[in-house]
Amino acid sequence: MEKRKFGKTDMEVSVLGFGGAEIGYNPNQTQADVNDLLNSALDAGLNVIDTAAAYKTSEELIGEAVGKRRKDFYLLTKCGALDAFTRFDWSKKGILETIEQSLRNLKTDYLDITQLHSCDTEILQQGDCIEGLQRAREKGYTRYIGYSGDREEAKYAIEMDVFDSFQTSVNVVDQTPIDGNIKLASEKGLGVIAKRPIANAAWRDSVKPENSYLHEYWERLQKLKFDFLDKSLEESISKALRFTMSIPGVDTMIVGTTKPGRWSENAKFVAEGKLSSEEFEAIRQRWHKVADESWVGMT
Repeated sequence: MEKRKFGKTDMEVSVLGFGGAEIGYNPNQTQADVNDLLNSALDAGLNVIDTAAAYKTSEELIGEAVGKRRKDFYLLTKCGALDAFTRFDWSKKGILETIEQSLRNLKTDYLDITQLHSCDTEILQQGDCIEGLQRAREKGYTRYIGYSGDREEAKYAIEMDVFDSFQTSVNVVDQTPIDGNIKLASEKGLGVIAKRPIANAAWRDSVKPENSYLHEYWERLQKLKFDFLDKSLEESISKALRFTMSIPGVDTMIVGTTKPGRWSENAKFVAEGKLSSEEFEAIRQRWHKVADESWVGMT
């Protein structure tokens, strides 16, 4: 698995990481499957696991599955948003308490990166949440601090020059950050994490899906009509994933799954390497031709 230098940190991250949202939100998720999923992925070269306090049971499942292999991977979580985004606590005390609980859930005594989970500009300006993160770093709870989010809030966070990492949505149907926040973050030396790198494979549905979470991406795809979407699902996912890994500044991409073996399948696509410059530019040009100003980054 290809590894990339992560911003100004001392980390070298696998270009394909694991995102823990899906396992946390899956009511039928078993611990046995998470054990199999994560341990097989670590054996295959995974070294980035990203989760969040807001992702229901995700932290506990991950801690139980790979807590004993802590030295084999970089562990990232997020704070501020809680209880499946039904509750928020951006206070200094709340940030510290959330991180302390995350450490217990994940069965570790330190995190590699702790990220603010998509707070707005006003909260960033108020500053308590950043003080909480900085205090957590001083106490050894986390090695680095980051911001996860999109749009103008993310731009403001990057320009504060207090974070070590930046996580944002970017993919074939969400390209606005490429010349904006990702470029800015990379220029400032932040490690960049791409979430939703395959756009939730929203093209799998021939008709508009029932899940409203997929609607925005699905509707964009109806207009973009990329040529590669006419190929097999495997080929289209490969092209979409390799597009994201080809974006200048992206260090690692986190893909979520509930199925053992799926991470390794995606790793085979990544092993094919970046898209050619011609393939990459064709997707970019199609975006520039079709996208309108309302197609901003998805949160």
